[in-house]
Amino acid sequence: MNEIQRGRNDFSIVDDNGEVLAEITFYPTGLDKITIDHTFVCNPMRGQGVGEALVSKVVEYAREENKKILPVCSYAKKVMLKNEDCHDVLIKL
Repeated sequence: MNEIQRGRNDFSIVDDNGEVLAEITFYPTGLDKITIDHTFVCNPMRGQGVGEALVSKVVEYAREENKKILPVCSYAKKVMLKNEDCHDVLIKL
């Protein structure tokens, strides 16, 4: 798997040609929250834990920045609800 790269409001995996193979996007919500709004993994990479790795990167980022996460993306929400290790940064609605 290619390395996960940090962008301004995303984490992504790109191939050698710069094509996005997987990404998770988020945006700031106030001073102490971020909202995950989209997760994408290309078909050949699905089922390999790539999406979960992307969610984990956002969780790490939130902890470093002392922020909470509102996952409006259904995939990110499912992963975070299932994984109790994420609950410290999860905003449950």
